[in-house]
Amino acid sequence: MFFHLLLTTDCDLQCRYCYAKAIDDMDADFGDFEVDYSVPDRITYDLEVLEKFMEKDPEPVLIFYGGEPMLCNDKIKQIMDSVKAKQFNIQTNGLHLNKLEPEYLNRLSTIFVSVDGTEKLTDYYRGEGVYRKAVENIKTILKNGFKGEIVARMTLMEQTDIYENVRWLLNNPDYSFSSIHWQLDAGFWKNDFQKRPFAEWVENNYNPQLRRLVDFWVDTMEKEGTVLRLYPLLGVTQSLLLGEDSLLRCGSGWANYSIQTDGHIIPCPAMNGMKDYYLGHIRDAHPLQLKRVYVGQPCTSCELFRECGGRCLYANITKRWSKEVYSLVCKTVKNLVESLRLSLPRVKRLIDEEKTGLSDFDHLKYNSCEIIP
Repeated sequence: MFFHLLLTTDCDLQCRYCYAKAIDDMDADFGDFEVDYSVPDRITYDLEVLEKFMEKDPEPVLIFYGGEPMLCNDKIKQIMDSVKAKQFNIQTNGLHLNKLEPEYLNRLSTIFVSVDGTEKLTDYYRGEGVYRKAVENIKTILKNGFKGEIVARMTLMEQTDIYENVRWLLNNPDYSFSSIHWQLDAGFWKNDFQKRPFAEWVENNYNPQLRRLVDFWVDTMEKEGTVLRLYPLLGVTQSLLLGEDSLLRCGSGWANYSIQTDGHIIPCPAMNGMKDYYLGHIRDAHPLQLKRVYVGQPCTSCELFRECGGRCLYANITKRWSKEVYSLVCKTVKNLVESLRLSLPRVKRLIDEEKTGLSDFDHLKYNSCEIIP
């Protein structure tokens, strides 16, 4: 199993798509869901309890998560010293990467760094100087011997041109990322849609620029024999090639769970404090026998369900955006899948000609990439 380990709810940034919207959404009605607003801001359970819980799974993968998990570097070190895991990963804003000693840093397999594109765009979303600090810290950990995967974790709003910014992240003078993932800021807050030009951006920018990006991705395969690790394209194309169906692609609720700071287990880190979806506590639950939670309607009757898997469990359950509004998000998924399906003959030809191979699309599933943005 994969587990997001929520180390803290604290963060030292005030990003436009997170902190700012949380303030605007503070008084929003959460419907009939019972929400525990007293979840502690740091881990309160004994780490021996976590150790005994993880011992029941022969190959657990732990993903350090927050808030900003690297505000708790001492706790990260204690956990890595005491808990046996197949793999440790982390999602971070990158501002404290230089503070974790190499003996611990180099035991991480994958580091997701929140970088949204160019320096100007990242700093617009996340705060002045954030991009430069994160990139300099990436250079530091590479000097200190880190050899794992570094993934640029983009969050997209209306100021983002996906084609231009992914291209820039792949090839820029500061640090060229070889792995990139992105997620739309859509359906997470109740009060934000009416304040945004989301519909116009999807129609006039994101969807057409995503199609350009798919063409560029396949062009690169043809010209260089390289399958760029753009996770949304990588994951969906692999499924199309193999003809496989997919459950919720991030794994939340069935392959990937989250552990709150108080030890309660939830299906997804976005569901922190949602008491209706507490699935047990690490002191007495078994990691391989947790209740499964799946998306429901309208996802399950959608014609793209087998390719999409449902996109987002939190959005599906809470329905923070109305069905009519959320259909715009579904159109982005349809655009993604159809664009990749249209490119499939080119990809299959490259495989037949041995310019690339099926193994080039392999990736660790449920590692914290949602795949469907």
